[in-house]
Amino acid sequence: MSIGTNRQRAINKALTLLLPAVPYSDSEPIRAAANAPHMKTLPPQIAVWLATVAHVRHQHTDYDELRDDGYDKESARFFVLEAINRKLTEWRATRLLDPDEDDPS
Repeated sequence: MSIGTNRQRAINKALTLLLPAVPYSDSEPIRAAANAPHMKTLPPQIAVWLATVAHVRHQHTDYDELRDDGYDKESARFFVLEAINRKLTEWRATRLLDPDEDDPS
């Protein structure tokens, strides 16, 4: 098994530190998104955070349904913020979304 590149190792470490209890079925898509070409200019910790928030938003909340119902992006994100933080808390995340900060992604 390949150890991977320095970036891949850094992303793996950042993911483990951010989400110590994330299930494998969620960690793999987050890891893949953090390793995506458009994320490679970002520090690994930021890439993992952005990939995590996007993954949780689309896979574990009603965000897409809200968008389909006509809500704009900012409104839909507002309505799913608590659900995202609940999922992050379930995964024992070391960081949560702050409702007073701009959405990271």
